[in-house]
Amino acid sequence: MAGATRDEEYSEYVAQRRTQLRRIAYLLCGDVHKAEDLVQTALLKLYVAWPRVQRAGNVDAYVRRILVNSGIDESRRPWRREDAGLEGIEMLTPEVLDVEDRRALMEALASLPAGQRQVVVLRYFVGLSVEETAADLHCRPGTVKSQCSRALARLNDLLTAQFRAVEGLDR
Repeated sequence: MAGATRDEEYSEYVAQRRTQLRRIAYLLCGDVHKAEDLVQTALLKLYVAWPRVQRAGNVDAYVRRILVNSGIDESRRPWRREDAGLEGIEMLTPEVLDVEDRRALMEALASLPAGQRQVVVLRYFVGLSVEETAADLHCRPGTVKSQCSRALARLNDLLTAQFRAVEGLDR
């Protein structure tokens, strides 16, 4: 590595250690995707400090410290603290609705009052939290919760009635 440029030396180090760094990051956070993010963050920080770290001599220790500190930083971010609350429940893959079901859903959604429709779209189609939805709609989180509850009950009633009519169960 004596005659190599900074980028070549860095690239060689990354090529040699990337797999090991992924394993360390995975053991630190327990999630493959978060581990990959941690490794990317660590490698970016390492690149910036590469000449100094290389002169100091212990590159591996420096990178491990970056991984640990980055993992701590990420766990403190507000969006990382949100918990889906679905432990132990197997997530289903979304099914594509056929044309009739999609049309029924869109008609039922269109029949909701504007406020309820906005809440349902922001919460369930866009995937915002209650607080984010409240901020977007300039209302209180309690309003979002009550509007959402009413909207889902109404959608359930409309879609159940429509399903029963299609299946001939109204009789």
